[in-house]
Amino acid sequence: MKLVRRRTDCRACGKRNLVQILDLGKTPPANAFLKKPQKQALYPLQVNWCKNCNMVQLAHVVDPKLLFENYVYASSTSPVFVRHFKDLAKKITKQLRLKRNSLIVDIGSNDGILLKPFQRRGMQVLGIEPARNIAKRANKDGIPTVADFFSVKLAKKVVAKFGQTDLVTATNVFAHIDDLDGIVEGVKLLLKPRGVFLVEVAYLGDLVSKNLFDIVYHEHLCYWAVRPMKILAERLGMRVFDVEHVLTHGGSIRMMMKFKRAKRPVTNSVGNFVFREKRLGLNKLTPYRALARRIEKNKMALNKLLTKLKQQGKTIIGFGAPAKATTLLNYFGIGKKTLDFIVDDSPYKQGLLTPGKHISVLATKAMYEIKPDYVLILAWNFADSIIKAHKDFGGRFIIPVPKLEVV
Repeated sequence: MKLVRRRTDCRACGKRNLVQILDLGKTPPANAFLKKPQKQALYPLQVNWCKNCNMVQLAHVVDPKLLFENYVYASSTSPVFVRHFKDLAKKITKQLRLKRNSLIVDIGSNDGILLKPFQRRGMQVLGIEPARNIAKRANKDGIPTVADFFSVKLAKKVVAKFGQTDLVTATNVFAHIDDLDGIVEGVKLLLKPRGVFLVEVAYLGDLVSKNLFDIVYHEHLCYWAVRPMKILAERLGMRVFDVEHVLTHGGSIRMMMKFKRAKRPVTNSVGNFVFREKRLGLNKLTPYRALARRIEKNKMALNKLLTKLKQQGKTIIGFGAPAKATTLLNYFGIGKKTLDFIVDDSPYKQGLLTPGKHISVLATKAMYEIKPDYVLILAWNFADSIIKAHKDFGGRFIIPVPKLEVV
């Protein structure tokens, strides 16, 4: 495979009715942090909308091996996510009446953040994680993890060794997949007849209504709403039977799928979400054109503020080096002349340089040593907890998304 290729058909319905709705220029891969400054490859970040099923998706596919085989994001470094997945395991165990020794397979399991609470409940767990460094860490922590990309071939191996599963999960990973058909076919092999496939992913409705443009980056090929997921599932012999809105990533949806023939009732939540999406206008171009205008307005406002502060001699640093920061910093043109450095709690990122802009990432203690005048919160989805934890550092916080705020 070439390092980048353009896709002209819809990943959900297969039709070739795609319209470009956003062009965020060319950026490096969002997690391509560097040990020292060097020229990085930049890839197009263009977003299409399908006229047929209304799925929103990237026009270009960057080689997943380049993106995922050596990964710097470890989920368990976030206390907010640890609590979220602990609560998810508790709720789903009760809702699906999972028993001790039930087998749970998590696709894109990262460091085992979701599987750990299932394991503590006495269940068998298996992670599938292509990032070899992260999979190694999960295995070391006692979470059995296969270091590979999920596929039909791998699903057959799992079934041969472990048998079929009661639950397959894919949290914050179903947006990353180009070959959706292959993944769903693999999941179907894994599941028992009454088994459930749970997908949790950032919600397109929130992206559009809250201006969450910076969750657009090369790893995120798909921006999901319920209607296109229903169309994908039904085309492949499955059915979405329950949907829930959750707060992660600025707003996500948790969707559960079953085989069409499985005797699980389809809840009203599915139809309610599809109806809401129509009211939001996600089946028309209008809200996406408005989103593009708001992004430009946000860009101008933030740059105007930062330029003014620098002219006043203020020191500014960033807080958090999530993947979304790569999109914001590169598209908005914010670099080392504006931010002295960025602090991040993850030891995986400390001591590295951000993709594209090459801003140093340091441990959080550096914020207290330098005592900047302003902190730009790049991990805006954790803004409340960051502000609460660091309210005594002596300066003020800037929140760039969903809307520009200084607190």
